[in-house]
Amino acid sequence: MSESTPPIGMKLRHARKVKGMRLRDLAAEVECSESFLSKLENDKVQPSLQLLHRIVAVLETSISNLFSDTDDSVVSRAGTRQLLHTSNIRRGEGVTLETLISPSQGHLLFGAIHIVRAGGGSSGPISHEGEEVGYVLEGELELNVDGTEYHLYPGDSFFFQSRLPHGYRNPTDKDTRVLWVNTPSTF
Repeated sequence: MSESTPPIGMKLRHARKVKGMRLRDLAAEVECSESFLSKLENDKVQPSLQLLHRIVAVLETSISNLFSDTDDSVVSRAGTRQLLHTSNIRRGEGVTLETLISPSQGHLLFGAIHIVRAGGGSSGPISHEGEEVGYVLEGELELNVDGTEYHLYPGDSFFFQSRLPHGYRNPTDKDTRVLWVNTPSTF
């Protein structure tokens, strides 16, 4: 598996400028500090998954667009897929997204393996347009959808409307891996 996270700061800065927003305006909209956003745009920090969702929603883009390139390959080989590392408040508790579909604009689907570190998760509820389906490959996952909590184990799957507030976390001391697909590719 590739260990490099593609630099997303330049794409975030570009999307912000296209929207005509100042750093201060975006910070107020997504409820974080201007300093943190500046560091994010300079690829010096990693956001939580929840914050990244808020940012792309305000900028009217998607997380997959942050990955987008010109490679529209049919096959994505193990060890060569792009990774996006997110973080939680404490070091090592984030989520890594290993993309399954070569990200590019115009795709209807976004597919990734969510590698949820011990104690890590989405850092709160997320909601957006679309639908989601997932399959727990290994580990355990606490999934909360619209206020109802589900404890999932390997082989369990889920489906829900993305507009419902949803979040998740790994309650164990080992990594959890979840095959996760969203449509449309607002993720």
